[in-house]
Amino acid sequence: MKLRTLLFWPHLIAGVVAGAVILVMSVTGVLLTYERQLVEWSNSDYQSRPPSPGAPRMPVEAVLARFSEAQGAPAAAVIVGADATDPVIVSAGPRTFYFDAYSGRLLGEGRQGTRQFMSDLRAWHRWLAYEGESRLTARAVTGWSNVAFLFIVVSGLYLWFPRRWTWQHLRPVVLFARGARGKARDFNWHNVIGAWCLVPLFIVVISAVPISFPWGNDLVYRAMGENPPARRGGGGGEQGRGEGRGARGGGGGPQREARGGERAQAREPLAAVAGLNGLLARASQQEPEWRSINVRLPPSPSAPVAFAIDRGDGGQPQLRSTLTLDRAGAVVEYETFSSQTPGRQLRSVMRFAHTGEVLGLPGQTVAGIATAGSVVLVWTGIALALRRGRAWLGRRSKAAAGAPARAPQPEAAGPLSTASLNRVEESQS
Repeated sequence: MKLRTLLFWPHLIAGVVAGAVILVMSVTGVLLTYERQLVEWSNSDYQSRPPSPGAPRMPVEAVLARFSEAQGAPAAAVIVGADATDPVIVSAGPRTFYFDAYSGRLLGEGRQGTRQFMSDLRAWHRWLAYEGESRLTARAVTGWSNVAFLFIVVSGLYLWFPRRWTWQHLRPVVLFARGARGKARDFNWHNVIGAWCLVPLFIVVISAVPISFPWGNDLVYRAMGENPPARRGGGGGEQGRGEGRGARGGGGGPQREARGGERAQAREPLAAVAGLNGLLARASQQEPEWRSINVRLPPSPSAPVAFAIDRGDGGQPQLRSTLTLDRAGAVVEYETFSSQTPGRQLRSVMRFAHTGEVLGLPGQTVAGIATAGSVVLVWTGIALALRRGRAWLGRRSKAAAGAPARAPQPEAAGPLSTASLNRVEESQS
C-alpha cells in the first residue's frame, strides 16, 4: 500500500468522526479571537481624567478606602495602568469596579454583557457547554477531537501537496480556481486553505494539547528534560493559565493561616493595604517600561505583597515579571521570564501561542485567520467525504444491476480546470 493511501484513509476517517466537534471548536475559536480586546472595549469609556498634565494620582490606599466604604467588603486585587487616563480597577470576586485614578470617583462597574458572552463561548469551546459531571466527558471529547485534528493537519502536510513539485502540479493546490464548482471547488478550497494555514494551524492545535490533558502538560516539561510540577488540586492540564483563579487544595496549616488573615482583613479591610502605594511605586521602578501592574491584596498587614508587572498587552508571558516585596520594601523574590526553567517558559509560550497572543495583536489575527480556515477545511472535508461516499454507493448499485461503467467524458484542459483538479484528487487517494 502506498504511503499516500495509508495516510489518506485515516485522514478522512478522523475528519468524519471528529468533524462536528472540530467545527464547533473552530467557530467558537474565531469568535474568541479578540476576546480580551472586546472585553476591554466594552469598558473603554471608564477613563481617568487628570486635572492637569503630570498631576499626582490618588494613593491606592485611598481608592481602596473608597471601595470599602461603597461596598462594605475588602477588595481582592487592584490593577493600575501606566497611561495617564488608565483607571484603577478593583476586583472583588467576579465583579470589577473602575475608579478615577486622580479623584477616586467610582466610574462604574465592569459590564457583564460582553464578558458573559465570551464566557459562554469559552464553555462551548472547551467542553461543549456541558455542566456538572458531564463536563469531564465533554472535555475529553474536545481534547481527543483536537488530537485527531492534529493528526489531520500533520497528515495534510503530505496529502495537500502534489508528488511532483512543478508549478503545473503545485498551482492547483496553492491558488484558488476561478469558476470551479461542486467537487472540484471543495477540493480546491480544501487544499489551498490547508496549504496556506498549515503552519499557524499546527501551532494553534498542538498548543491546545497541554491545555486539554495533564499528560500533555507533563510532556512539555519532560521534552525539556524537567520533572513536571505537582498538579494543584488534582486538576487537568490548565494550571498556570493566568486566568486569575487559584486552585483550592486541602486544609493544611498555611491555608488555615491565610484564611485567618482573610478574616482579620474582613474586620479591618484597610489594615492589610497600609503602605501599598509606596510599595507600588517601588515595583514600578523595577520595570520602567511597565504598562500595567496587578496586585493581589495581602491577607494580613505583615504579609509580603506580590506585584505582577506586565510590559506587554496582557497575553505575552515573555514580557511579564513578578516582584514580591516585604512591607519594608525589600525584595523577597523577583522572577522574570528568562529566570524561569525552559520547561516553564515553553509551557507559558504554548498557552498563549494557542490564541496567538504571544505575538501580540498580529499574532492573534494570524491565529484567528488560521482558525477561520479550519472552519472551511472541516466543511469542505466533510463535503468531499459525502461525495465520495455517494459515488461509492452509486458504483455498487450499478455493479449489482450489471450496468456497464460510463466512460469518462473529456473535459477542457487547463492548469486549474476541473479535470486537472480531479486528477490531483485521485492521485491523493
